[in-house]
Amino acid sequence: MEGTVLDPAGGAPGATSASVMHRLRGVWRRRWVMLGVALGITALTAAWTLRQPRIYAASTSLIIDVTAPRILDGEVKEVMGEERSNYWFNKEYYATQSEIITSRAVASRVVDRLGLAKDASFLGLPANQDPAERAKALEEADPVGLLRSRIQVLPGKDSRVMNIGVEDVDPVRAALLSNEVAAAYMAENLALKLRTTEEARTWLEGRLGELGRQSKAGEMAVYDLKKDADMLSTSLESRLSIVSERINSYNLKLTEVRTRIAAQQARVDAIHRLRKAAGNDETWAEAVPGAKDGPIQDLKSRYGEQKAACAELSERYLPEHPKLLECNRKLEVVRDDLLKSLTNVVRSAETQLAEAQGEEKNLNKLLDDTKAEAFQVNKKAIEYGRLQRESDNNQRLYELVLKRLKDIELSGLLRTSNVRVLDAAQPVLVPVRPHTRRNLLVGWVMGLLLGLGVALFLEMLENTVGSQADVEDVLGLAFLGVVPRMEATKAPGDRDLYVHRAPRSAVAECCRAVRTNLLFMSPDHPCKTLVVTSSGPQEGKSTTCINLGVAMAQSGNRVLLLDTDMRRPRLHRAFGVPNDLGISSLVVGEGSLDKAVKSTEVPNLFVLPCGPLPPNPAELLHTRAFKELLRQAGEKFDRIILDSPPLNAVVDAAVLATQADGVVMVLKAGRTDRSAAKRALRSLADVQARMFGAILNDVDLRQPRYGDTYLGYQGYGPTQDEPKGGVAPS
Repeated sequence: MEGTVLDPAGGAPGATSASVMHRLRGVWRRRWVMLGVALGITALTAAWTLRQPRIYAASTSLIIDVTAPRILDGEVKEVMGEERSNYWFNKEYYATQSEIITSRAVASRVVDRLGLAKDASFLGLPANQDPAERAKALEEADPVGLLRSRIQVLPGKDSRVMNIGVEDVDPVRAALLSNEVAAAYMAENLALKLRTTEEARTWLEGRLGELGRQSKAGEMAVYDLKKDADMLSTSLESRLSIVSERINSYNLKLTEVRTRIAAQQARVDAIHRLRKAAGNDETWAEAVPGAKDGPIQDLKSRYGEQKAACAELSERYLPEHPKLLECNRKLEVVRDDLLKSLTNVVRSAETQLAEAQGEEKNLNKLLDDTKAEAFQVNKKAIEYGRLQRESDNNQRLYELVLKRLKDIELSGLLRTSNVRVLDAAQPVLVPVRPHTRRNLLVGWVMGLLLGLGVALFLEMLENTVGSQADVEDVLGLAFLGVVPRMEATKAPGDRDLYVHRAPRSAVAECCRAVRTNLLFMSPDHPCKTLVVTSSGPQEGKSTTCINLGVAMAQSGNRVLLLDTDMRRPRLHRAFGVPNDLGISSLVVGEGSLDKAVKSTEVPNLFVLPCGPLPPNPAELLHTRAFKELLRQAGEKFDRIILDSPPLNAVVDAAVLATQADGVVMVLKAGRTDRSAAKRALRSLADVQARMFGAILNDVDLRQPRYGDTYLGYQGYGPTQDEPKGGVAPS
């Protein structure tokens, strides 16, 4: 497995089985918190239950029919609705009865009957209360609402039985209240029926008087219409029949006249066309119809004879002969008489046409007048029908209301009820509340759930890195190993060289495991330069760097520790070497590497101190001289470990990460903040640094959370070299 360049700040891609198990283990570590919360809630529940007053219940069973028993026959209808076989109607009906039972009207009847408004015991007032305070409390109390809150209605399944339950601190009073509520409900039911009947009767009486007046007014309106239309002797139907016959007669006569007018018009038009076509020829009149009548025929014969005589004389005499002149004069006279007779025939035809047209006009007028009369009669008939219907409807409604009023007056005299008592309530001496056993069980279960919630909440609030799962799942880093907590009584120098001085301790064993994991990270290309850093100060970075160097030196490698923390260097104090010549001196060209490197009491382990503190550490680490220093050190040593400042404090570690083969992150168990670690890793990812993994430092193996995970390390001791608990190294 090789170190990789990645973005570990995003953490694991999702909830893995390891993270789930980690959460479960975290909850299990807090099992005593869960148990304590559960016991606390149970104790509070028990105390609350024991302080609650004992509540007793009593129940009265009623049989509720949809309608009361029928005494009158089916013709007499009551005001209240009739029974129906519809399922939904019955369901709504019994739901309505339940609301009536728990209504203020029923409760008010019980309060007034038993005087509960003055009953201090019922109202829950103290017995030794001051009289003035009691009077004020009685005035402010709501006994009706209090009683309603104690009433429970339980319908019987698939039956008409309704159970009225009442709860009270006194079992005898509970039974009394239950029976009184049932009685008050029956009384309220009957009173509701009587009120409804009385309201219906009052309304019907008012409506009856109004309908009577409307019926009389309707009859008078019909009478006035008959009188105005002169319908006392003849009905509208008869008048309509007479007018209809007259209209038919006029239509027939009008048809005949129009036929005659058409014939006369044709004759006159023919005469006019004949006269116009003849011009000055007087013989046109011979073709006129009627010209062959007796008188005209005689004139025509005389005209022919006279014309023949004149023709004969014209053959014998000259035109100026007296006889011929006389004959022509007579011929003109006869001719004028003939033309006058023919003209009279034409005038007669025109006169007959005008007469027929006048007759048509008169007939049209008579027909229009008759139609107008028919419309008036129809209008009167419509008005008469409307008034007659209104009068009939008013009369019918009057009779219906009168009959219904008589039925209601008769049914209102009945006092029957559709409710009867099946079983009266009896005092029950066993309380129904509080349910001690159930409350304790519920309190225990709720306490466990609340404890689980508290444990989960505490686990969610845990924002520090404390286990391998946090390193791998939250930060997305390879887990290199753990470093147990060292003894608090040891001096700082002893803690720094603890692995060397206690090689059989659990700390030394863990450091060797980390060394092995690092060496096998990239077996083909072993890391030569390694940066050890942390997200913040006081996380054991320098001590881990020393322990890791000791473990590598014990494997036969020549190891050089570089104190690149040029702000707070500590390696020279840990090994007791001078700090006058170091990295800062070599970078600026003062001294040599051989003189600056100091040997330690650990074989094969050497240290290069920081040297004098420079004013610009980050710029110093960027120089080519520092890179040359790393190259020279790499030629002389097998492993080079750089102790760098914290990542979130300064950028020195990020600069060093770009010049080393890889980076190891030191995380202090239970102290390093996850968000801070993510920010540190993000800064490394920004410079494309190679991450080898993380070391979990200062792990207290005695804690339950580590007991199962790192059980193998605890199996080694205790020995004379092992730590027995303490605080973290700095």
